Amino acid sequence: MFSSLRFRLPALFLLGIVVSGLIAAVVALRLFQGYVLIRSKADLRREAIGLTEVFAQQAITANDTGVLPLISRQLERATGDRLFYVGVSPFPDKSVKSVGLEVLPQKTVDWHSGKTITFEFTPPGASKTYVAVARPLKLEKKGPAFGDLIVAKPKTELNQQLIPLLERLAIASLGGIIVAGLLGWYLSRRITRPVLALSRATDEIARGSYDVDLPQIRGSDEIGHLADRFREMAGRMSDAERQERNFLMSVSHELRTPLTAIRGHVDALREGVAEDPEARAASLDVIAQEGARLERLVGDVLDLAKLEAHRFTVHTEEVNMERLCDQAYSAFGEEARRRRIEYAKLFEAHPTIVSDGDRVLQIISNLLSNAFRWTPDGGRVQLELTASNGRVSVAVDDTGPGVAIEEQERIFRPFWSRDDSGTGLGLAIAHELAAALGGSIQLDSRPGQGSRFELILPSSAN
Repeated sequence: MFSSLRFRLPALFLLGIVVSGLIAAVVALRLFQGYVLIRSKADLRREAIGLTEVFAQQAITANDTGVLPLISRQLERATGDRLFYVGVSPFPDKSVKSVGLEVLPQKTVDWHSGKTITFEFTPPGASKTYVAVARPLKLEKKGPAFGDLIVAKPKTELNQQLIPLLERLAIASLGGIIVAGLLGWYLSRRITRPVLALSRATDEIARGSYDVDLPQIRGSDEIGHLADRFREMAGRMSDAERQERNFLMSVSHELRTPLTAIRGHVDALREGVAEDPEARAASLDVIAQEGARLERLVGDVLDLAKLEAHRFTVHTEEVNMERLCDQAYSAFGEEARRRRIEYAKLFEAHPTIVSDGDRVLQIISNLLSNAFRWTPDGGRVQLELTASNGRVSVAVDDTGPGVAIEEQERIFRPFWSRDDSGTGLGLAIAHELAAALGGSIQLDSRPGQGSRFELILPSSAN
């Protein structure tokens, strides 16, 4: 459970929220603490001004009447501050302690400077640190200062002002964690649900079942893109498996037919059934033809394997395209006559190119073979040769059923056949050979009106 993505996503999300909240809380506390300290010093400064004036007025009155006021305790209770004194007594023959003020050592603050000073100190015998403001005590505005009246407040009281902030931060953090937890749980389910579906689909595909049902994922994010590509991959693998199955069935059929013929004639020769010289010669001819057929089939499979593995070697030579096309054209003359197919050639150029002549002949022969396979008896097949702009074009036109638009991409795939007959290798090999020679094959087809396969090759080797 703890190692699953569904747990780790919200856990990491929550951890990020908690860490961010702690950092924000520390920063907020430091800022608020600094603000409180500045604000408290300003308040102490204002209070020190007022209290110093009160003490100065009381000192003047005491000097006139001889009566010392004891108001320091009342002022401390009214303001909540501690009052201290540093300097000499402003009362004749009387100590400052007699009015209730605690006197600090002379070194506590430089009261001779005559300036208002803000500082921190710890009174003798105390354990608390105080924030204090020392204000000069003068009986006359321009007269000398007798000392400094110190108004102080413990720093612990300042820190107590942070407690409400801490409480609010704790409540806000708890609410944020709850909201973040719910959001993380929702997001983790939203993310992991399609991922788990993809994982289950992967297990199905690993077991050889390609008909997997993936949920439709809304949106165009990375998960949706992954699901679409996975669905496309599963479809392609399903097609590949079907094509491979069809190929094995087709190849086994194609192999079995010539092998059966060869075995039959070999048995006839062994048993002496074909004793007549002409019968023996006919049987040997059949064996030779069927052996050549087997050789072509095995050669097609090997060619395709080499092309897909990029281990195909291209030989370069000067190729007379008119002579090569005429050779390919002549190979199908007898079939055209036998099936009453109108068979024509149209050579508008006489180019010579630098390429692999045997492979170019194989491509053209495969295109013609495909045209004759799909052209009905009494139809029409034409071979054209043209050249322009450094390119040579060999086109094969037929009057077959044509190729539907949705099939025009798949028709060049290995092992794919529109009627599930044959090996489905001819066009695939032609397409791969054309690419290996630096050219291409283009298809222009309309269902019901025939097809035009055009081989385009460069005049010189790349």
